[in-house]
Amino acid sequence: MPVKKLRTRAIALAGTLLLSACTTVGPDFQRPQVPAWLANWIGGSHESLAADLRATRDGQLQQWWSTFNDPVLERLVAEAQRVNPNVRTAGLRIMEARAQLGIAGSALYPQAQQATSDLLWAGEHRTGARDTSAATVNIGFQIGWELDFWGRFRRGIEAADANYFASIAQYDDLQVLMAAQVAAFYTSIRTLEARLVIARQNAALQKRSLEIAERLFKGGNDSELDVQQARAQYLGTLATIPPLESALRQTQNALSTLLVRAPGPLPEMAAGKDVIPQAELAVIVDMPSELLRRRPDVRAAELQLAAQSALIGVSVADLYPSISLLGSVGLSATSLSGSSRALTWAVGPSLVWNVFDYGRLSNAVLVQDARFQQLYEQYQDTLLRAAREVDDAAVGFAKTGEQIVLLADAVAAAQRSLDIANIQYREGLTDFERVLDSQRVLFAQQDFLVSSRGSLTQNLIALYKAMGGGWEQGRSRPVLDDVTRETMNQRSKWKGVLEAPLPMPGGDALPNSSGTAKP
Repeated sequence: MPVKKLRTRAIALAGTLLLSACTTVGPDFQRPQVPAWLANWIGGSHESLAADLRATRDGQLQQWWSTFNDPVLERLVAEAQRVNPNVRTAGLRIMEARAQLGIAGSALYPQAQQATSDLLWAGEHRTGARDTSAATVNIGFQIGWELDFWGRFRRGIEAADANYFASIAQYDDLQVLMAAQVAAFYTSIRTLEARLVIARQNAALQKRSLEIAERLFKGGNDSELDVQQARAQYLGTLATIPPLESALRQTQNALSTLLVRAPGPLPEMAAGKDVIPQAELAVIVDMPSELLRRRPDVRAAELQLAAQSALIGVSVADLYPSISLLGSVGLSATSLSGSSRALTWAVGPSLVWNVFDYGRLSNAVLVQDARFQQLYEQYQDTLLRAAREVDDAAVGFAKTGEQIVLLADAVAAAQRSLDIANIQYREGLTDFERVLDSQRVLFAQQDFLVSSRGSLTQNLIALYKAMGGGWEQGRSRPVLDDVTRETMNQRSKWKGVLEAPLPMPGGDALPNSSGTAKP
């Protein structure tokens, strides 16, 4: 058998053996077990809500703001989830993560691919001799392929894959936040509008009482004390209006900022003024561990944990030899007459092993492991905060509902008290101070009732946010708008990366040790 053919077969056999012996070092990521406290937690205050209010499943949670039956609110939520700068930035982080995933995937292919060439003109001039000159051409190509013998590159892909899905979960979390913030600001605006109506109505009522007191005083039928008390109460009620108007404008500005609009009131909110959105609670049945683990922020924390687990494997692989296949081919020639052309080539394996690192590489593994444990503690904290948010919002919703029932009766009693005080005052059975007291109590109870109705809606919004509802629709929309995509495509060759749709709900995956994805 010719030596050349034997050498070729030996190289192919060696490459095959090297590839077949590839392994993956480092820990394989295991999804964290449900903490003991969460496994035994049955929902706290959320569980105490009436069972008939928990009749629907995920469909109700995905667009929970539609339960308020307010078309304006629905349009504003949809707008914020598209145009808010924080949402758009989160979408661009997804594009960055896609590019990083492409970089990680390229490591499985030959890492060094270099073509070289040079063309030189050389000459010589000697006194008394003929000038000589010649052109020299050198062309070469070198390739270096570090084999993923220990799974370092596959672990890198695994980390990039997990980071990609974590960026999507963070984008989902922004969708949840936008829906909750828009609904919260919207409710605050409606609540402040209703409180202003109450304040102005009571101010008008107290103004009439002041005018009556002034007429009676001028006619000698009443004392100046009644006039001054009526004026003090009337002016005090008027004094509550400017802070409410200031808070209203500031809240309108906050909502406009979320929607990337100029500060000021939103024209579409002119209709339905001072009507606080109300809805019944319809919570998904799943309670509580899987509910909390589906929250976007919890999923993001878990995926970041998976990415860090893969980085431990990357560091472990650095402890082992780096095995590469190297090759080169070159051609050189000159224009000198009679000169020969030379074709050179070389191919073979290469091994590099940092045998004595004085703890540098081994401690790098410990650094990655410590970071993994930090992220694990952060994951536990995220779960704890999620459970607390659910319980806080649930107890707030339940107890505010009980409070509203009592306040409604209190307002009715205060109104009846004022009616009786007015009748008795006209009949001379009581003094004017009783009328003023009744007006003051009525105003306070009405304002308290309106504020509590706003708080009830705010607690319901907080409960839906705590359950992580409202991100699913964002998966079906383009991540970037047409103008941004066109601008970025003109600036760089994205090659369809910007247009690729997001995975639909349920299509999220965790990387496994082979660098592929599994649900």
